[in-house]
Amino acid sequence: MKHLIRWTLRYIPRPVLHRIAVPLGRVLAWLLRGHRFEDPIDGRQYRCLLPYGRLRSRPNALAPGSLSLERHRLLWLYLQKETPFFQAPLRVLHIAPEWCFLRPFRRLLKGHYVTADLESPWADIKMDIHHMPFQDDSFDVVLCNHVLEHVNDDRLALREIYRVLRPGGWAILQSPVDPTRETTFEDPSITSLREREKNFGQADHVRLYGRDYALRIREAGFLVEEVDFTGQLLPTEIERYALPVGEKIYKAVKPSPS
Repeated sequence: MKHLIRWTLRYIPRPVLHRIAVPLGRVLAWLLRGHRFEDPIDGRQYRCLLPYGRLRSRPNALAPGSLSLERHRLLWLYLQKETPFFQAPLRVLHIAPEWCFLRPFRRLLKGHYVTADLESPWADIKMDIHHMPFQDDSFDVVLCNHVLEHVNDDRLALREIYRVLRPGGWAILQSPVDPTRETTFEDPSITSLREREKNFGQADHVRLYGRDYALRIREAGFLVEEVDFTGQLLPTEIERYALPVGEKIYKAVKPSPS
């Protein structure tokens, strides 16, 4: 089963995978029900979660009911415990929306939740992140998770996110970061899918961020908080929700005029 899942994730095209993942996930959620793990997004409990990972399979990573991964569950808990996301009336732009968040966010934010992406079948608006079709100061919150490592010009994309946020608004800007690298590695001459996977961790990535990731966000004008949220949780919570220990959350705030 483990090898079949790994092969499926690596070789089946993502549009096809998306179509089969939701109904299959519901079946697997029922088969794997138990009490060891809990998905905080939908409240389902499991005896084990599914492995996930293209190059290196991570055990107990994917909750099949919501299709959430470790980073999604971490972000949900952070938004719930550390921000007004679930209380305040906010206008939210979600770039490249993840399936696990779509229904709960739409229910929570009602008509104030906009999803957008160039390719996602779940997005309301088809857009290029380099040139977003929104007026300045349009949103209170922007969610942009595991997107910037895919785009040609991440600095331009960050400036666009800054532009559409209102002063005082904030963005969550998650990307894979290699803490062993001092600086981000990118090389436009690397175009082979195999070489991109080798150098950047995934065939559709065009860079691998290093410890300077927060600095790159600051260059767009943001104030940046690097939050080690799992450091604020109990070990039992980390194990219960199967969270990525030590993964930082990057919260970027657009300063208000003084």
